[in-house]
Amino acid sequence: MAGPAPLLRLPAAQPTPGAPHIRDGFSLALATRYMFVALVPCIVMAFINTGFQANLDMAVVGAGVAGGWRTALLDGLGIGRDPYSLVANAAHGALYVLPVLAVNLLAGILWVHVFARLRNRSADGGTALIALLFTLSLPASIPLWQAALGMSFAIVMGREIFGGAGRNFLNPVLVGLAFLYVSYPQDMTGETVWTMVDAFTGATYPAVTQEVGGRVGWLATPWMHAFVGLAPGQMGTTSALAALIGGAFLIYARIISAKVVAGILAGMISTTLLVNWFGNPDTNAYVTFSWSWHLALGSFAFGAVFLATDQASSAMTKQGRWFYGLLIGIMVVVIRVGSSSHPDGVMFAILFGNMFAPLIDHVVVWRHIRRRARRFG
Repeated sequence: MAGPAPLLRLPAAQPTPGAPHIRDGFSLALATRYMFVALVPCIVMAFINTGFQANLDMAVVGAGVAGGWRTALLDGLGIGRDPYSLVANAAHGALYVLPVLAVNLLAGILWVHVFARLRNRSADGGTALIALLFTLSLPASIPLWQAALGMSFAIVMGREIFGGAGRNFLNPVLVGLAFLYVSYPQDMTGETVWTMVDAFTGATYPAVTQEVGGRVGWLATPWMHAFVGLAPGQMGTTSALAALIGGAFLIYARIISAKVVAGILAGMISTTLLVNWFGNPDTNAYVTFSWSWHLALGSFAFGAVFLATDQASSAMTKQGRWFYGLLIGIMVVVIRVGSSSHPDGVMFAILFGNMFAPLIDHVVVWRHIRRRARRFG
């Protein structure tokens, strides 16, 4: 006796004609991992240059002036403080970078979990990356409590208040930096800060020209030293070479937009050439900076690669990314040349670009709609 007939007979599965499906391995977690890999050269230079500047300053001022637990630990381990020793520089620099990174990471995780609990959802990712970028953008002399306060402001006011990761329109790292810059200018400004050794007053190279006057101030430092990153500055932003290596890797992996980076370079170079041609060096020594010096000094390369390309706060349209990058490159030179109070200018230039990114995208989309309307009636 035959069994009962099936209630529903399904047709045999057939292969789908064509290729309507999309396979994409991109994810936020993957992009974050690539960013960490790209930041390795900057982290290495943060250790080496921070320790080099500290050991060099100690050699000039005298070892007895610095003191502190870092020098005691280095001497106790037999590492020493020789500025010409790679191991001594890296070890000394790590003692500055790692405590700040740990404090920032703890502060960021705390606030992310607080907001996740309030919203009854899982915690957003990317906090470790923000903490690392924020740490690399700080001077080595920053007090730990200020670092924690700035990181808290970056997470709360720069990201979580807008709904979490991907919903912010300003880069959280830059929001935290701007807060510290406005609230504690004596501890953040690049004109008198950064040298972490007590009783030693130094200046970052973008400010040296104003102090010394004329071209002698910045030509006294070899360009290659500044490009490699052996110059005073924030802990992880001094090496244009390290930032460009990381940027090349991210562009090859299609994590960041090459259009944004190219637009920033084009805006900086074109504006610098105009300033060189029409500026008056007798009244403003900054007009003598060549575009290659603007590239090597300060945090220009680091900001162009790792901060301006943030996908949540930069322009989204293809044409808009060009205009967005051009705007940032132009503003960097305008701020550096026009305001002696902001010798770097990268932070405010990128924040300025973040604010105009939605408008740039809106104009680009509106122009596309108008053009298609005229073409197809």
